[in-house]
Formats: sequence, C-alpha cells, structure tokens
Amino acid sequence: EKQTEDNNSTECSEPGTMDLKFTSSRKHISISVPSKSQTMSPHIKSVDDVVVLGMNLSKFSKPTQFFICVSGVFMFYLIYGYLQELIFSVEGFKPFGWYLTLVQFGFYSIFGLIELQLIQDKRRRIPGKTYMIIAFLTVGTMGLSNTSLGYLNYPTQVIFKCCKLIPVMIGGVFIQGKRYNIVDVSAALCMSLGLIWFTLADSTVAPNFNLTGVVLISLALCADAVIGNVQEKAMKLHNGSNSEMVLYSYSIGFVYILFGLMCTSGLSPAVAFCSKHPVQTYGYAFLFSLTGYFGISFVLALIKIFGALLAVTVTTGRKAMTIVLSFLFFAKPFTLQYVWSGLLVVLGIFLNVYSKNMDKIKLPSLLGLWKKSVEERKSRTLSQTV
Repeated sequence: EKQTEDNNSTECSEPGTMDLKFTSSRKHISISVPSKSQTMSPHIKSVDDVVVLGMNLSKFSKPTQFFICVSGVFMFYLIYGYLQELIFSVEGFKPFGWYLTLVQFGFYSIFGLIELQLIQDKRRRIPGKTYMIIAFLTVGTMGLSNTSLGYLNYPTQVIFKCCKLIPVMIGGVFIQGKRYNIVDVSAALCMSLGLIWFTLADSTVAPNFNLTGVVLISLALCADAVIGNVQEKAMKLHNGSNSEMVLYSYSIGFVYILFGLMCTSGLSPAVAFCSKHPVQTYGYAFLFSLTGYFGISFVLALIKIFGALLAVTVTTGRKAMTIVLSFLFFAKPFTLQYVWSGLLVVLGIFLNVYSKNMDKIKLPSLLGLWKKSVEERKSRTLSQTV
C-alpha cells in the first residue's frame, strides 16, 4: 500500500498531469444506477417528449406546439365531419351507426399498430385495466354519437358536442379535483343556454326531429367528458404515447362493439347493406377513419401538453366551423334562431379561452380593464380642468 501511494504521488508530480493534493486517504464517488423501467429499453424518450405522426413536438416552443396542434385538429376534423355527414346521407344507411363505429375502430386499430411499429419504444406503459375503461368510454362516445345521426340533424349533433365543456368541467372536479373560476362557470352557462335554444329551434323546423337522438347524444357527451379527464390523467401518470393510447383503446373497443352487434343480430344486415354500396360505405369510411385518426392524434397531443379543458375548447371551435360548412354543403331547414343560439355558444367558447389566457398569459381581468378605463377618464378630466 505504501508503494502504491508513492507511485501515485510520483505520477501526480510528472509534467502534463493534474497537480492535485489529496487531504484524505479515500474519496467517495457517487454513482446513480438507472431504475428497472429505464434499463428495459435504451430508446425511452423523456417525459416531455410528445410525438404526433412521427413529428416530435417537444423541439418546438409552447406557442408553436399549440399552433401545430390546432392546425391539425381543424384541418383533419373538418374533412372528418364532412365525410361523416356524407356517409349518413346515403339512403338507407342511418340505422347502421354502430356498424360504422365498428369499421372506424378497426381502421383506427390498424393505423395505431402501423404507427407504433414506426417508433422505437413499443412498450405498453398504461395498465390494461385503464385501457378497458377508456375503451368502454370511447365506444360510448363514438357509437352513441354516430347512432344519434339517425335521429338528429348534423348541426344539432355538433352543437351538443360543442357543449362538452360542461361535463368536462364537472368530470374535472370529481376525477382530478380541479377548481374553476367564475369565467369558466359563465362560459358553461352560455353554452347551456345556447344549446337549449338551438335544440328548440331544431325541434321547430326539422320534420324528422326525434327526442331519442337528444338522449343518445347527451349520453355520448357525458362519456366524452369523462374520457378526456381519464386520458389526461393516464397519459401524465404513465407517460404513454399517443399511438399506444389509440391502438389499445380502439382495439379493445372493437371487440366490445363486435360482441354487442353479434348478440343483438345487428351485424348481418349492416354487412349486407354495405356490400351493395362498397364505395359509399367502406370507401368513405376509410377516408373518414383516416382523417379522424390524424385528428385524434393532435387532440391527444393537446390533452398531454395543455390539458383536457383547453383541448375541448379547441375542438369546440372546430365544431362551430363544421356547423357552418354543413349548412353550406348539405341542404337542410334553416332559421335565424340557429344563428343567435350558435353565437351564444361561441360567446361561451370565448369566455373559456379568455379564462385560460388570463391564467397562463396573465392578461388583465375584465374588472381590471374597467378600473383602468375609469382612471384614464378621471385623469383626462383633471387635465382638461387644469
């Protein structure tokens, strides 16, 4: 040991080496050992990585991420909405909303599997029990929504979806323990009043208005509200990817719907009808599912980065534009009451967006703006007096 210490001192005294004087005989080196979850795959991304369609959004700033996600949601979901109404405009297809959902879930599962094969980390991070719950809620959301189109006009169905903010806020309180300010509550009230007014207008001018459609879309709305909060909580807790979420939730949902159609004998008539009109059904359904898959990828990115409430606000704005396009491209009864009730819903959306900006960007409140204007008026009066 003495000889080793002499050799070490000789090496340190040689030119070109570090001249260090050790005051203690031993030095302790701290080595961090990666956990088991980190050593399973060398390609695990950081917690902040958000990849959408092969594009890593984490490399961009927050405003750029928001712009990309919003652009993707608007572009793909506007095409999605047009194709959805186009499919239900095929004569005789309205009773087969659940079969359309089955085909849609099948395409989503295939798309999710392809995307998952293109990424490096293919592990499932979110537990299977959570996916079974998410799949059940997804089936309720999309299945009931598609089925309601057999009873309601498309704009009425969409205006109901625009008011998803209301159950999302309720679900956020009970599921995640969130608290909302007075502006968010005012936004929810405006949306509720606009929704009631729009539904009354639809029942007046639409000859095929059916209360069953209102019940179906209301149940879909409740399931949609819960699923946004559950997805947000699961993705943040387990750091699951968008492609993983889509693949497992929609593939399990596909099994749910297939089992349900086989038990209710609703599979054979739908297959027989679609085989007679393959282009108008399966062809449109493929494009409908493709655009919906791209859109849901951007929605999940919005949920993961900005939260469920802001994601619902963005999708609500998209749905308002879908209503306008629906009246332009498809012939249907129209009344000015649609306009006023729609504007009331838009006011609720504006209040919600203002609330989120006031929290994050620190915009002045309405009371602050009013006080500032009063002070400026007083100063102008005083200067004129002087």
